[in-house]
Amino acid sequence: MGKTAVQKAIIDTLKREGKTQKEISERIGCSQSAVSRHLSGKSVGRKKCGKKRCTTRRGDRTLRKIVEKDRFQTLGDLRKQWTESGVETSRATVHRRVLLNQKQRQKRLTWATEKQHWTVAQWSKVLFSDESKFCMSFGNQGARVWRKTGEKEMPKCLKSSVKYPQSVMVWGAMSKANFACHSEIKVPESGGRLGRRKCQNA
Repeated sequence: MGKTAVQKAIIDTLKREGKTQKEISERIGCSQSAVSRHLSGKSVGRKKCGKKRCTTRRGDRTLRKIVEKDRFQTLGDLRKQWTESGVETSRATVHRRVLLNQKQRQKRLTWATEKQHWTVAQWSKVLFSDESKFCMSFGNQGARVWRKTGEKEMPKCLKSSVKYPQSVMVWGAMSKANFACHSEIKVPESGGRLGRRKCQNA
């Protein structure tokens, strides 16, 4: 079976922790021969090559033109039109091509490179968290606009909105030990004030 970059990193980590090839294969769900080929390839200094880029520069320019036609399209709409133009790719790739600039891509690569040899014990001390706001009456946070720095006031990047829509703010976190979530519901009250109701789970 083909090994992903994550599986390769796990193989290397478990090997440094003294695990046998059989134990590693059982842990990540691949054959022992696949583990052996990866480790032997590393030991003889086989040159590594990164994942092949799934789009061309020309294809990226086509996506930018699609975005500029309508700044309020959904991610699904962008992917559909990009596919119709001849570029077969995932929603995640569309998201990266539209939102991430070169500086942000470099920061992600640096972060991943610094931690590529972390052990399972080190990762077990990490807490992952995220939050999202969901507007109940007008879709998820209204309409998303695709724009670059400096385009905030451009007429084609502006759209009318409601000042106090009913919404739910959801926050979640997880680690090796546990997970937790917290939500805050905001509802308009009389006089235009914004009321809050909170709930919490763990």
